[in-house]
Amino acid sequence: MTDAVEVRTGRRAPVSRYVGGAILYLVLILGALVFMMPFLWMLSTSLKTPDLVTQYPPVWIPPKFMWSNYVQTWKTVPFGLFTKNTLQVALLATIGTTLSACVVAFGFARIRFPGRNALFVLMLSTMMLPGIVTLIPGYILFRELGWIDTLKPLWVPAFFGGGAFNVFLLRQFFMTIPLELDEASRIDGASWWQVFWQVVLPLAGPATTTVALFSFIGAWKDFMGPLIFINSLEKQTLELGLQTFQTLYGTHWELMMAGAVIVVLPLLVIFFIGQRFFIQGIVMTGLKG
Repeated sequence: MTDAVEVRTGRRAPVSRYVGGAILYLVLILGALVFMMPFLWMLSTSLKTPDLVTQYPPVWIPPKFMWSNYVQTWKTVPFGLFTKNTLQVALLATIGTTLSACVVAFGFARIRFPGRNALFVLMLSTMMLPGIVTLIPGYILFRELGWIDTLKPLWVPAFFGGGAFNVFLLRQFFMTIPLELDEASRIDGASWWQVFWQVVLPLAGPATTTVALFSFIGAWKDFMGPLIFINSLEKQTLELGLQTFQTLYGTHWELMMAGAVIVVLPLLVIFFIGQRFFIQGIVMTGLKG
């Protein structure tokens, strides 16, 4: 009797486990499709003729892919120049944010000094400060420096602080690295700067990659900054250029969607390339959704 029960239990357990796994994967696939719907519709619309855009019921797969929409969109406004400006801002902002955030986080995580915890709490409290509060003072400062209608306001501030969230994320990661490594390096005569560059930073690849991804994506899709500080067409970034394109050709939705794909596609490629480091960095810092 016991053997029969064990046999039945042994046969049913794997089946239930497989069924549960299949249901879980099915739910995840359906959820992924739901979240991908806007992007798929954007991609589909960008390849349609004007008469198919407003057709009802909607056509998801057009009979003929109009790749010429991308060529026309690229030539209508200087998307090549916008891409160059955006890439310059995103790269410089990413370098500045990652470097400055690493330095500040290293100080909070590895160096003991009076008032360290109080300063860290004060820094975290700035996360509750709305960006609109510093908008006018920042504009006045950049105007006095003569930086209005230049790209400098979009990347220079990244070299001063790195952002409270990025500092917090990196500090959490740095605290998981054994302090004995610092002590051994200091005994061997290394300075704190050498400990930072040669000991701690090489071990913080996942966390720094995560911060770099956040920074690059944030700088790439920034709309408010260019809208406020940029006046001339040749200094615009992709997000602001897309708004300019919409103002000029707002009723041509197939061209608008082609422009949106041009703006979004690099972010998707970068995210999928750095996905492994991104997930690893989030997990190892102890952050939870």
